[in-house]
Formats: sequence, structure tokens, C-alpha cells
Amino acid sequence: MTTHLAIHRLDAARLQAWPLPAIGIGGDKEDRGHVLVIGGSCQMPGAVILAATAALRAGAGKLTVATGQSVAQLVASALPESRVIGLPETESGGLQSWSIEEFRTLAKKRVDAILIGPGMQDEPAICTFVRNLLPLFPDARVVLDACAMGVVRGSQGYQEDGENTGATRLILTPHAGEMARLLGDDKETIRANPQQAARDAAKNWNAVVALKGAITCIAAPTGVLWQHEEDNIGLASSGSGDVLAGIIAGLAARGATVEQATGWGVVVHAQAGRRLAERMGAIGFLAREIASEIPAVLTELDKPIPTSAAVSPP
Repeated sequence: MTTHLAIHRLDAARLQAWPLPAIGIGGDKEDRGHVLVIGGSCQMPGAVILAATAALRAGAGKLTVATGQSVAQLVASALPESRVIGLPETESGGLQSWSIEEFRTLAKKRVDAILIGPGMQDEPAICTFVRNLLPLFPDARVVLDACAMGVVRGSQGYQEDGENTGATRLILTPHAGEMARLLGDDKETIRANPQQAARDAAKNWNAVVALKGAITCIAAPTGVLWQHEEDNIGLASSGSGDVLAGIIAGLAARGATVEQATGWGVVVHAQAGRRLAERMGAIGFLAREIASEIPAVLTELDKPIPTSAAVSPP
């Protein structure tokens, strides 16, 4: 089997052979990375709160949140650790494309990772916003979630360069239904062969793609694929995907590559859910409770493993 067709199993042993960038004991919050989370709307303000909290729990040192003006004060009250920027909204609850002017000062400073999408509405407006925003932050790793992923769909999809073939900084996190809509396919076809769907999407969009499910497939544009299996029905609940996106963004802000941040994020999210299920029961724990488990999971995964149990890094 050729390398580009290999499927790497994602588990604790593989992550311990693929350690996250070290954080110096004497470092400050800037050393741990600045994450910008853009999301929320009048109907779903909680999604951006879940994602932003998860990004901090994953170890990011500095947090800025941008959300609609109608919910900015609510979000600020829920996130005292964050700077919160209120943005003008469309009638449908999206963000006005010209609101990117609010980011020009921030773009002159260091932003290591950006997450766009949790809880957002008005996909056409959001896609225009994304296309206009990302050139302002050319060095940031970018996680697209929920309706922000629509920017890659069709012939007018977002491209980093003319041919969309350079090194990627994009991460997308669709579930099977979202993947089907983005690829113009049906959900059952995606579920029947998630590995191929993830590979096709990663190549087409020049992005790292995490196709979420009981089996989560993570594909890079090169064709390399990682697979993680987690039989935890409790994670299939409202807000859980927002937490996952936040974890990935937080890890990317800390300096992880897009592949590493995605792989680690998927496993950390699953392990946090496992800990909750063991303590509370298989179903009924809340997405807001997942974030509190993240630091302990990261500590657990950071422990050295016996040589006999070691695996090769991806």
C-alpha cells in the first residue's frame, strides 16, 4: 500500500508519539497563542461561548471573540476572560461584509488561529465575510465550522492562491450531512465511504478535513488519512461540535500544525466525553461540561508511554 493511501489510527499512543509544541515554564500568554473566535447570532449566542471556552481550555493564552452586536454584551458577560467585539448584522442575523473593517487594527497584531462559524446564520453573508476577512490574517491557521464552511462550495469557493495547491492553513469540521451538502452528494453515500469522502474534500478544498461521526476521518490534501473510532453517543448532542472546533482552534493557536491540531482535537474531545460518560452516564451530559475535562485529558495524553507501546509519528 502506498503512503498516500495509508490510514493511521488515531489513539493516545499515536498522539504521545506526536507531541504538541512545548510551552515554556517562564512564558506568558502571548507564548501560548492568540485565538480569534468569530461566531454566534441572535438565535444561537451560546455556540460561540462554547467554542471560545474550549479554545482556552485547550491552552490558548489569549482570546478575542467577535459576534453580532445584538448578543455581544451577553457573550462578554459569559466570557470575562475575553475581549469581545460587536459587529453589525444583516437582517437575517449574519454579519455585514463591511464589518471586516473592525479587524484591521487587530490584523496588525499577532493572531495565531481563527475559528469562524459556530452559531452563525445567513450563509451567503458569512461566506462573503470569510472571503474578505482571511486575507487580513495571512499567517493565521483557520478553522471553518458550520455555515462558514459554505465558502468552499462550488466554483466560487475560497482559494488561498490561484490554483489552490499551496500549503494549507485551513481546517474544516463537517458532519456527514454538512459534507453531503458541500460536495453536492447525499448523506448515505458519505456515510458508506467516509474515508473517500474526506480525501476527496481535502484535495478539492486544499484543506485538512475532519469528517465527524462515530468514525471520524481526518484527511490532508496529500491524501494522508487518520481515523478515530469513538462509540460515545453522548457526544452526539447540541453544542458538541462547537466545543470540538474550539479545541482545534486552541491547539492551533498554541503552535500545532493544522493536521496535528485536528488530530489532537478529535481525540481530546472524545476522551473528554468518555470521562463524562463514565461519571454521569452514557447520555445526558451537556456540551458545556466537555470543556472542563479538557485540561485533565491533555495532561493524561502528555504522559510518556513505555517504549514497547510506542508507535511511529504520523
